[in-house]
Amino acid sequence: MRLSRFFLPILRETPKEAEIVSHRLMLRAGMMRQEAAGIYAFLPLGLQVLKKIEQIVREEQNRAGAIELLMPTIQSADLWRESERYDDYGKEMLRIEDRHEREMLYGPTNEEMITDIFRSYVRSYKDLPLNLYHIQWKFRDEVRPRFGLMRGREFLMKDAYSFDIDQPGARHSYNKMFVAYLRTFARLGLRSIPMRAESGPIGGDMSHEFIILASTGESEVFCHRDYLDFPVPDASVDFDNVAELQSAVDKWTSLYAATSEKHDAAGFEAIPADKRVSARGIEVGHIFYFGTKYSEPMKAVVSGPDGVERPVHMGSYGIGPSRLVAAIIEACHDDAGIKWPEAVAPFRAAILNLKQGDSGTDAACEHLYRDLIAKGIEVLYHDLDERPGSKFATADLIGVPYQVVIGPKGLASGMFEIKRRADGSRENLSPAATIDLLSR
Repeated sequence: MRLSRFFLPILRETPKEAEIVSHRLMLRAGMMRQEAAGIYAFLPLGLQVLKKIEQIVREEQNRAGAIELLMPTIQSADLWRESERYDDYGKEMLRIEDRHEREMLYGPTNEEMITDIFRSYVRSYKDLPLNLYHIQWKFRDEVRPRFGLMRGREFLMKDAYSFDIDQPGARHSYNKMFVAYLRTFARLGLRSIPMRAESGPIGGDMSHEFIILASTGESEVFCHRDYLDFPVPDASVDFDNVAELQSAVDKWTSLYAATSEKHDAAGFEAIPADKRVSARGIEVGHIFYFGTKYSEPMKAVVSGPDGVERPVHMGSYGIGPSRLVAAIIEACHDDAGIKWPEAVAPFRAAILNLKQGDSGTDAACEHLYRDLIAKGIEVLYHDLDERPGSKFATADLIGVPYQVVIGPKGLASGMFEIKRRADGSRENLSPAATIDLLSR
């Protein structure tokens, strides 16, 4: 993509309303625009990142055996009355009426709707286990939306829902999502730590928040340092192997890890001093088993092996792709701007022409640009007539992993300068070596 033909409304000034790093950088980098309190339009650069995050989430859900569908944003109030949540949910629910005065709502979550879909088609234990998920926009009317995408009112959510005949089956479904989440965040370039979360009236130990450490995190978290070095299950993991998954979950829950709400000071102090980590953290995912909380009142039952009907055991598993855009920035930035992990970067490389209008640099940039495009590499060619300092600042701000700097001096020696945004390192490479590097 040529910058001269791209829509990238860079802001030179930091907006006053932006309180945290991700909010400031997303507005400055032209990734999004606020349309109302807590509601944002994703501009082209931001949408490219969001789509990449969404695709990684989708691939790992599919790998774990979840099946994608798509539910509507607007739901009937009658479903929520069945589960007895309509009156209890509070003002965060946006309640509306259609032209026939039927009570509707903009969905804040989808437990009721997915339960209704399930009970309409599934009758036997032979059709279980089943995990259905979708990636859809949701709305929660926060009393005080703030921090950009970290606490907005409209947000993109991947929510999955598992259905099993009994609690042991539900545990295996839970473990599948537990491992899938570890893999998802690792592929996004993040080190996530599962921390035990509140299980509410259900009780038990099947509720975890996945936390990434970031100095600008929203809450204080405590954990054992060894979690930072635990190997994440690789692509060969067998999601149908009950023992293998349970072993992985056991390992990742074997050491102390807690948010401030679940913190046990005595338990934390029992960790050797050099192994204690007290830091700020951001929640990037939550998995939760809730048993028959919805299947009983909504009569989502299946016939068991003995012919007796029983309510199914359910779990829900959430990841917010739009929130992850902000969370990744919070964890991956410096004073100059964003430092995107390669898997989610909007472009793999930026070509910076230091002397626009010079026949030599123009020709070299054009040749490299066309070669990279032909190889399917996403590249942004900064072809505007701006000062080199301005081009460097833009490239640093938007966080493209590789900057290919082409100027008359380097070109005279037949070399391009390559800067890695992650660590600021630089090296000089030939055009062929540059293409080889960016093709890996």
